[in-house]
Amino acid sequence: MKQLLLASVCLLILSCKGNSEDPGKDPGDTDTLITENILPDALKTTDKVTLNITEANNLAELPLACLNTEYPNKLGQTLENKNAMDEPHVLHPAFYGCFDWHSSVHAHWSLVSLLKQFPELKKNEEIREKLKTSLSSENIEGEVAYFNRKESAAYERTYGWAWLLKLSQELKSWEDPLGQELAANLQPLTDLITTRFIEFLPKLNYPVRVGEHTNTAFGLTFAYDYAEATENKELMEVVKKSAQSFFLNDDNCPVSWEPGGYDFISPCLAEVDIMRRVLPKSAFNLWIEDFMPQLKNEDFEMEVGEVSDRSDGKLVHLDGLNFSRAWIFSGLANQYPEKFGHLRALANEHVAYSFPNVSGDGYEGGHWLGTFAIYALQESGKQPVK
Repeated sequence: MKQLLLASVCLLILSCKGNSEDPGKDPGDTDTLITENILPDALKTTDKVTLNITEANNLAELPLACLNTEYPNKLGQTLENKNAMDEPHVLHPAFYGCFDWHSSVHAHWSLVSLLKQFPELKKNEEIREKLKTSLSSENIEGEVAYFNRKESAAYERTYGWAWLLKLSQELKSWEDPLGQELAANLQPLTDLITTRFIEFLPKLNYPVRVGEHTNTAFGLTFAYDYAEATENKELMEVVKKSAQSFFLNDDNCPVSWEPGGYDFISPCLAEVDIMRRVLPKSAFNLWIEDFMPQLKNEDFEMEVGEVSDRSDGKLVHLDGLNFSRAWIFSGLANQYPEKFGHLRALANEHVAYSFPNVSGDGYEGGHWLGTFAIYALQESGKQPVK
């Protein structure tokens, strides 16, 4: 009886949503009901958001402003005793700013990424000096010591781990003597995090599918990128095996449930992002048909995550969601342009909604959203695979 009632309600809703001017059109062809009258203004623009030198200079101010800002600070620390308490810069000599450890790590990534893309940055020398001071070998030794505490075995797992590998990858690929020096300084911590991934993933029986830090697919994606860039075969095999074990049999991802109120990662799209990496083309095509086939539709839509209060550190997560969705759409469109090239426009819609708010945002978003904007624009600027 309950199933019959639900079916009747669904039919009623669909009939109400139907377009009387086009009765032959299947209402299931699009993911959401969109009309010009109800579109947010941000989605009506067709101008592509790109990262230029002016925007790069503006975005660089965000990590520069928080890199050495010690408070407010969220330590996320498990205390083994009263002596374990200390100030952030003592506990984390390299990554104590920007509110929390992972945000400090990816703030460093942001500066390296911007320097690589725009060597003519207005504060080039200041950025180089800050990076050199922060990522000294002595400071990294202090970070390694913290991670080697018994109580720190799960510290920043796996979100912070992922960003640390992304920073290492960026430094290693920077054709500048400073980049190579800092990559070498960071290597002991990079090795430790790589080992943590290799040891932890086989123990994880089930993936974490939330839209925040502990999302398993997100961590796997950045770990995969690092393994591929550095030709780390052991890490690569563990990541591939885990991803396929967790996600290969998934189908009909409930994308209509998204977004969650605090999401900055799309659980459905994060799976797509890792699976397009670990599966060959033919296998990925079969998998996406079961998991999220609507992505192939030329008229596929996904409404942006709307932020009601950017002074709320949790609600502003939705700006991050828009950027992370955008980089996934761009990555998919670049890898398989013949099937997913239409997603570039959707990526730009998501960036266009949130990008104007990044530079002038409060500390709640400003300490981390710049990184997400940079990464989204970096991915959108890549050339499609031929």
